[in-house]
Amino acid sequence: MNIAYSLRDTDWNANSGTCHAQVPGYIEAYQRFKEKGVDEIYVVAVNDAFTMKAWEDNLKGEKASPVKFIADDQGLFTSSLGMLFDATPLLGGPRSKRYVIITSKDGTVESVIVEENPGESTITDARTVLANLS
Repeated sequence: MNIAYSLRDTDWNANSGTCHAQVPGYIEAYQRFKEKGVDEIYVVAVNDAFTMKAWEDNLKGEKASPVKFIADDQGLFTSSLGMLFDATPLLGGPRSKRYVIITSKDGTVESVIVEENPGESTITDARTVLANLS
């Protein structure tokens, strides 16, 4: 089982906001996800690779992060999933809805969870997702 988790924005320099607060939960709970059968957790964001790398480094500190960070710089992957929305007035361009996709080992999508409000994390946070895994 794999989890692809997406963020609305990756303004890691702010060290605040829903996105920055949410990813550490996945990093901290990684072993519990493994115990539930999750092989990998991917964080996908509509942003460039340099920003994603800097953000990952900022979050992980001195230790390696078990979570993989993936840049979708033009939003093509996100758009192909129907998860892109226009955030130009607030963030200067398109961004990703906040979602979790759970797949089987063979890549079959088992579950898709999408936040109603991309600025909130009520059903896609690590604790809630972990509690709902079988």
